[in-house]
Amino acid sequence: MTVAFSCKPLYEFRDKIFHVHYKDIKVYWDKLADVGVMAYPLEYMTPNLPGLGDVDWGRYVSALTDIGYEGYSVIEVEDKAFEGSPEDVKNSVILSARYLRNFVI
Repeated sequence: MTVAFSCKPLYEFRDKIFHVHYKDIKVYWDKLADVGVMAYPLEYMTPNLPGLGDVDWGRYVSALTDIGYEGYSVIEVEDKAFEGSPEDVKNSVILSARYLRNFVI
């Protein structure tokens, strides 16, 4: 199931945003339906590298551009598949940066 995430908070809090993270998540909708939104988030989602989850990066970066965001941006590496070794972590940053270059100006 594909669901569009809202960028409304970016517009609503445009004057308060000074730091953003680039991190993706994969939502397991069947699990979410079972446990509900008040459950511990890792019960129904998994953190991923940018591009490996459900975030619509085009919409997200477009919203940041719309509000004139010029603050700091950080790639957040939180993906179990890339935590096996220091080399895996380095590769995760390289892969994330390569993917995000398609969106970030």
